[in-house]
Amino acid sequence: MFRPDQRLAVGGLAASDGVNGQVASWGLCRRAAGPVAALIRGLAGVMEDGSVIGDRWGVSEHEVVRAYPCDAFVSSPRLQAWRGVCVRAPAEAVWPWVAQVRLAPYSYDWIDNRGHRSPRELAGLPEPRVGDRFTTAGGRALGRIVSVDPGTQLTGTIMGAFMSYVLVPREHEMTRLLLKVVMQTTRWAAAGLSAGDLIMARRQLLNLKHLAERHYRQGTARI
Repeated sequence: MFRPDQRLAVGGLAASDGVNGQVASWGLCRRAAGPVAALIRGLAGVMEDGSVIGDRWGVSEHEVVRAYPCDAFVSSPRLQAWRGVCVRAPAEAVWPWVAQVRLAPYSYDWIDNRGHRSPRELAGLPEPRVGDRFTTAGGRALGRIVSVDPGTQLTGTIMGAFMSYVLVPREHEMTRLLLKVVMQTTRWAAAGLSAGDLIMARRQLLNLKHLAERHYRQGTARI
């Protein structure tokens, strides 16, 4: 027979009757909660450091840690996402296409533009100004521009998110086109938003890249 103070080793954990047993059981539950929480975060796309799956595409660590104009509009954002492409054209040839997102989303038009094709030629728009519409989707003006430095960056807000397109000139008439998105949302919603934005933003940047390169090649061919 067991004495009242005798302990029984269960699964490597020393347990006993009364308070000691309750404390031991609580310790076991806390240790088990770690892997369970990690699994839940993984399924939701949330990493241990708070980052989310799909928050980076085509960017270097230097491009991630640098400052972006959109950072000034959201303090402690739950969602931070960075995207980037290398464009084989100088910044002055890329900028008009970035500024033309005021006319269309330039992503998957069948999804976010009601099937209407984003313009493939420059419309000769005036330079964007703070307060102008940020973009147009399906014929509807959406969002507004909150910061702009013509030829360098365009920052806008739409549906609670703030985003900056930044042009970084490189040698040999090349440009890095960077995009950062920040938003104050819940930790779990950030994972889904990041994944969805990755799909659409990747397509948008690639479309802008191809259009700028084609337009630049055609222009230089006429010289």
